[in-house]
Amino acid sequence: MGTESKRQQRFAGVIQQDLAELFQRDGGAWAPGAFITVTKVRVTPDLAIARVYLSFLNTKTAKDDLANIQSKTNEIRYKLGARIKNQARIVPQLEFFLDDTNEYVEHMDKLFEEISKEPRQPD
Repeated sequence: MGTESKRQQRFAGVIQQDLAELFQRDGGAWAPGAFITVTKVRVTPDLAIARVYLSFLNTKTAKDDLANIQSKTNEIRYKLGARIKNQARIVPQLEFFLDDTNEYVEHMDKLFEEISKEPRQPD
C-alpha cells in the first residue's frame, strides 16, 4: 500500500476525531467499563472504506469488546454520518481492528527487564 494523499489524511483525521468523541460519549454502551481510544484511521483512496484501529484500556476482554463494536458498526456509522454530513459526501464503511501496540510494548518491556536481571557473562 502506497502513501496516503493529503486528502485521505485530512479525511482520516476528521473521522478519527469524530469517532473518538463518539466513543468517549457512547463507548460505555458498546464496551462497558473499557476506555476506548481511536489510535489510527486509514482511508482507501476513494474514501469509501475507513479502517479504524482501536485500543482498549481498563479491560481484560478487548477482543470481546471489539467484536461487540463490530456488531454495532451500522449504528456507529449512522452516528458518524450525522456528525460529518456537512464535511463529506459519503459516509465510509467502517472496519474496526484491534490495535495491540500497547500490549506489544508491555511485552517487550518485560522481556528487556528479564534480560537485564540475568547475571552477565564475563567476556
